[in-house]
Amino acid sequence: MKRRTTMSRGSTMLALVAAGSLVLTACGGTDTAGPGDGASGTAGGDGEDASQVQVMTWWAQGSEKAGLEALVEVFKEQHPDTEFVNAALAGGGGSQAKQKLQADLQAQNPPDTFQAHAGAELQDYIDAGQIEDVSDLYDEFGLTDVFPETLMKQLTVDDKIYSIPSNVHRSNVTWVNPAVLEEVGIDPATPPADLDAWMADMKKVADAGKIPLSLGMDWTQTQLLENILLSELGAEAYDGLWDGTTDWGGKEVNSALTKFGQIVEWSNKDRDGLDWEPALQLVMEGSAAYNVMGDWAVAAYDAQDMAAGEDFLYWPVPGTDGVFNYLADSFTLPVGAPHPGGTKAWLETISSAEGQLAFNTVKGSIPARTDIDAAKFPEYQQSAMKDFSSDTIVGSLAHGAAAPIAVSTAVNQAVVKFSQGASDVDTLQQELVAATKSLSE
Repeated sequence: MKRRTTMSRGSTMLALVAAGSLVLTACGGTDTAGPGDGASGTAGGDGEDASQVQVMTWWAQGSEKAGLEALVEVFKEQHPDTEFVNAALAGGGGSQAKQKLQADLQAQNPPDTFQAHAGAELQDYIDAGQIEDVSDLYDEFGLTDVFPETLMKQLTVDDKIYSIPSNVHRSNVTWVNPAVLEEVGIDPATPPADLDAWMADMKKVADAGKIPLSLGMDWTQTQLLENILLSELGAEAYDGLWDGTTDWGGKEVNSALTKFGQIVEWSNKDRDGLDWEPALQLVMEGSAAYNVMGDWAVAAYDAQDMAAGEDFLYWPVPGTDGVFNYLADSFTLPVGAPHPGGTKAWLETISSAEGQLAFNTVKGSIPARTDIDAAKFPEYQQSAMKDFSSDTIVGSLAHGAAAPIAVSTAVNQAVVKFSQGASDVDTLQQELVAATKSLSE
């Protein structure tokens, strides 16, 4: 596997890696004009069909759909002659969309562009020859001047860039119902200092007959696990899980897995049937105290007119204060895209200041661009923009930041098996050692 450029340990570092449920296979090469090949320098130039753009995402419902709709409005204003074709498929984490995409790519019938997590999730598409180098568009759209250098380095593979990010998200956020905590005698204004203190509070919630932490299906469980590991191990050792310098079979990991198991036991029993929003709803309605979810959750609160500081609180997962567990959604130009001019137009909009402002204010994420005034964003995004500029940055496993697709898929399968009661902590640890073996080879 080609390795992307990384920053030295000790600097603020973006580790972007893939979380998904499929391993892509190479499709036969189909020659097509890449960005700039036969183009006039603007989307829809000579030789590039810009009549429409078919966009595949998993933003098909709830707050994610609202974010997409806001972005599409900007697209229609910027490119009124290009028809937007929505190919969104529902399913948190994109499992359904990725399965459909895999079939389409293998059949050499790609969409004009598709959503993917920036980082190693893209590596399989690159190795399979399924997406084009879009480096020229960074110069054409002026992105090299407004994207952070750290982000640019992480997007670069062998001096090429294969996607353009629309946003930056944070995975290690705890969403809190303050009324539930007050009801059981916990001060919601003071976040627990570490994981042990948080679990002590969870026990109080459980003893009072409430759900300490709501949890959803597969990928949400892996997201919880990565943040428990981050809390217990710290940023440096957490990074070591993905470069082979931290032992997955060690005592520290076993301790983290034991605590993860207790938290899963305290969670709602219907977790395997819930996507992230229904799981979060348990906190919003007061049935549960906490939920660990990416900051797209803030859009769900906004949709129900719930106010930060009153109806809900948010903290970094206890023990991870000062660390930003990072992911990003990005878009590609597939090899053989039927409307490459339309793709170019879409990539221009999603990377524009207008597009990133409209999209991120609704979705709860922050812009990848650094030239957008933070004051234009709601309270949460302002805090996230500040943290992103100063925190230690690590990458999310569940959302495309820490390991190749095959690894994240195997980890997710082991986690789901454990949460369903089909394995114990020691077995889970053994399966995680096996799932991540390739990272140290």
